[in-house]
Amino acid sequence: MLRIGIVAGEASGDYLGAHLIKALKAEHGDIVIEGVGGPKMQEQGCRSIFPMDKLSIMGIVEVLGNYFELVKIRRNLLEYFSDNPPDIFIGIDAPDFNLGLEDSLHQKGILTAHYVSPSVWAWRRHRIKKIASSVDLMLTLFPFELDIYRQHSIRAECVGHPLAEQINMQPDKHAARRRLGLDQDSTIIGIMPGSRRSEMDRLLPPFLETANLCLRESAEVQFISSVLDSNALDYFQQTQSGMSLQDLPLKLYQDKAHDVLEASDVLLLASGTVTLEAALFKKPMVVAYKLNPVTHFFVKMLTYIEHAALPNLLAGTEVVPECLQKKCTPLQLFEHLQYWLKNPGKVSELEQKFVQIHSALRKDSGVLASKAISALLVTK
Repeated sequence: MLRIGIVAGEASGDYLGAHLIKALKAEHGDIVIEGVGGPKMQEQGCRSIFPMDKLSIMGIVEVLGNYFELVKIRRNLLEYFSDNPPDIFIGIDAPDFNLGLEDSLHQKGILTAHYVSPSVWAWRRHRIKKIASSVDLMLTLFPFELDIYRQHSIRAECVGHPLAEQINMQPDKHAARRRLGLDQDSTIIGIMPGSRRSEMDRLLPPFLETANLCLRESAEVQFISSVLDSNALDYFQQTQSGMSLQDLPLKLYQDKAHDVLEASDVLLLASGTVTLEAALFKKPMVVAYKLNPVTHFFVKMLTYIEHAALPNLLAGTEVVPECLQKKCTPLQLFEHLQYWLKNPGKVSELEQKFVQIHSALRKDSGVLASKAISALLVTK
């Protein structure tokens, strides 16, 4: 029976891992899979040795605050997989955690694969040397990521992004509004300030202030948002109340992110996977982000690219505005949102670019990843 070790560090990795496990089970029959996974991976049969949320930490300062716990978890996983060697270990994203674990396991003769390329093409390029010595197979989500691995003779396969399969090529805004109980003719702005508490801390206040500016511009506009769980829901409502914006015409949903994206006319988003989802729903967007100042200082020193938002990276140029750090102000966010609302011709041009991106990413990613892993098992 095939034994697989696996570690995912956050919700997006849990999603990818669940699709991969499903495809591996279809290809190999019964398998044993254990490590760290969220609810979706566990539904597919993954035994999670540690809670996944222990690894869901972002930012240099935030990681330092949890350093000793993370080191202990990685050491325990190394001991477990050393004593119970899997046929292959698969690290899903979380490169700062997984690459070190993959390196240690690789030195013990265990095959390793890494699913979701670290952004070595963007920053911290020196990591490519560690990847070359630690990873037998790199599975990338985007075609442009293959070049750097080919340059360093690292085995790599682009498997596409499962979101491109899940999201229809032609979004249905009216159906999404019916599901959410929204008026069909209203101008609706979706605001998504991120899923992590640190993201909401920094982005929710300027996002709500931006919404208030939009309301002053047009009393007819409405706002919608979706959060992951009841804790985030409470925090969102407390922040809104604390800013005395209870009267803002905003409907808040729980775990309805795709419906919110599809139902909106324009989106105000935290940088991250949600920007890819918005592009797949063919939506104009304004992308914003704020890091801890210390984290931002180091990121800026080590960055090689001009853009942060995935739609811009995939398009090879800036097709949606990015408001990062000091540029993430309510006034700038408001002006960019108004540009999309007042220029439908530009929105149509953007939609065509997103159709091209969607087509390029629409692969059977779980199956392709499973086949690449199976091919590695055979050749090694």
